[in-house]
Amino acid sequence: MKKWTVQQVIDKTLLNMCGGAKIDPTCDIIVTGSPQMEVTGIATTFMATFNVIKEAVQQGRNLIITHEPTWFNAADHTDWCEQDSIYLAKKKYIQEHGITIWRLHDHMHTGSEIDYIYEGLIEELGWREYLLKEEPQPWIYEIPETTLRKLVENFKKIFQMDTIQIIGAPDMRVRRVGILVGGGSLGLGVEVMPMQVMERDRLDLMIVGDITEWTICAYLNDAYQMGFNKGMLTLGHERSEEFGMKYMAKWLQERFPDLPVSFIDAQEPFRYL
Repeated sequence: MKKWTVQQVIDKTLLNMCGGAKIDPTCDIIVTGSPQMEVTGIATTFMATFNVIKEAVQQGRNLIITHEPTWFNAADHTDWCEQDSIYLAKKKYIQEHGITIWRLHDHMHTGSEIDYIYEGLIEELGWREYLLKEEPQPWIYEIPETTLRKLVENFKKIFQMDTIQIIGAPDMRVRRVGILVGGGSLGLGVEVMPMQVMERDRLDLMIVGDITEWTICAYLNDAYQMGFNKGMLTLGHERSEEFGMKYMAKWLQERFPDLPVSFIDAQEPFRYL
């Protein structure tokens, strides 16, 4: 059985995903651990929370591939928290259990023509046949007509959520749907982009990850208040992107058949009282 080091896993993953490392600068870095460590197993997750790390240890997975930061900021900088009690406790646990964490974010989204986060989401929703192929991005879908209420009830089951925020009439007609996962709903550097997409593609509903309450949220609230058949369904960043990392577990297992690979759900970060 072939043995793999962390660096070998990284190199083969990037080679198969997008022809090799091609984004520089990037946040796709080894956050903690060693590139020369021998890998006993891989766990994929949206975020290496403490509970995810504990579960990886229990499963014997010493390489965690995470989509989002481990150290509470976009670039995983630690100069600000080197004496912080939370950081030190988490770091101590990681080191004691010999865990290496590699972040895989930029190359998943923009390293190739495929956005792997959307790939996982589309597969979980079963919406591939509804994707409008003429669109340059995997954002726009034409689904069998339903209502916002019915869609929410279905999403609660799929995403394991007790509560979903909406804007719009619960019984509004829903057919043309846009999805902007994670921070994409903040506009990808263009604050007004989500509203432009709503108008350009004649969307009934926008499904979002993160929101800014004075942009797409306010736009669709005004639309609803004026009687337009428009609405919004909010999943949050984690729920909208987690299925991409579930997809990655299967993708990696096909390429590393000698290694055990599993997906560990970081779970929705909020509880509701």
